[in-house]
Amino acid sequence: MKAFLGGGCTALAPLCLLGVAGVSLGASAAPAGRACDERIRVLIYQSRAPVVIERSGRHRRFELWQGGIRVDGGPAVPTWRAEERGLSRVRGRWLRGALEVLRTEQGLAVVNEVGLEDYVVGALEGEIPASWSAEALRAQAVASRTYALHRSGARRAARYDVEASTASQVYAGAGRGRPELLAAARDTRCEILTTAAGRPILAAFHSASGGRSASAREVWGRDLSYLVSQAVEHEEDSPDTYWRAALSRTTLGRALAAAGHSIGQVEGAEILEHSASRRVARLLVEGTGGEVTLSGRQLRAALGESTLKSTLFELRPTQEGFLFVGSGSGHGVGMSQWGARGLAERGMGYREILETFYPGARLKRLPPARVADVPAEAG
Repeated sequence: MKAFLGGGCTALAPLCLLGVAGVSLGASAAPAGRACDERIRVLIYQSRAPVVIERSGRHRRFELWQGGIRVDGGPAVPTWRAEERGLSRVRGRWLRGALEVLRTEQGLAVVNEVGLEDYVVGALEGEIPASWSAEALRAQAVASRTYALHRSGARRAARYDVEASTASQVYAGAGRGRPELLAAARDTRCEILTTAAGRPILAAFHSASGGRSASAREVWGRDLSYLVSQAVEHEEDSPDTYWRAALSRTTLGRALAAAGHSIGQVEGAEILEHSASRRVARLLVEGTGGEVTLSGRQLRAALGESTLKSTLFELRPTQEGFLFVGSGSGHGVGMSQWGARGLAERGMGYREILETFYPGARLKRLPPARVADVPAEAG
């Protein structure tokens, strides 16, 4: 489980999250230029290695070739595209919508172009258990939809909007069609969170905060009024409330070297600075060949997110190396998914949950289609 809000309430707002629950949403107040039929381009696969795609019962092999891509051993072409008919399977993931294979600087890229609401269902499938309460699922649906629109608006010149991994939010594609997830998407259809100016927010979220969320400033260096550090309650059922990771000096040294920090055999490490939410801001690692100062995020990237689950940890030396004792999972900014689950189980509705984690945001409904997409009447 993994993936922002702004503005204050005014009398003109059809719905502001600050203390206005149960108010119907109005399409007339939707952000200009955005609509519920938006197309989202999702990066499914990117590598220099070939990939096999199954579509309509046929398997096709794609590989880099002579400045383009080669399909089933044929001549090189700039791109390959299949429009929306049936399902495709890429590396075990079933996908709805159009499929495109193209060449990028990183190699071969497979991009799934899918409607916004289908994307939301796939993100729910990848991000949150269907067994969770309906209000937690609805809160996640709004956050996932908003995040996708924010990214699509920020990456207009890019060849895709979001990635199908924790680099954006986990996207399972067509998934299993679980009725609980379909209902969460349907019940919040076209609803997004916006700033006072009507722009989709960056609806950041994470698995568990460890008791206190981080601000956008301390993690990304950006001041965002709706992504502030605050106490988070009711996460105690998270499997990552407390965690430990023991690493040898050799393992730590190899991970740092692979990340471009060759300091020889690791001899010692210490935390130099904490952020406002007590996450590790800077730490020093000393070795036989030098020393390096890293941020907590850099160390987590070097060791891997499954090893160092968050940057909220203590560092203890051991005879073999180091013991990391931590809490929470993810970057810690925005909505805690386990916190949302706990609030929902205590009777809080999804709008109140969103208000809690994104203070000052506006909940608005997108129109079903862009004006430009509606055929003009004859005469």
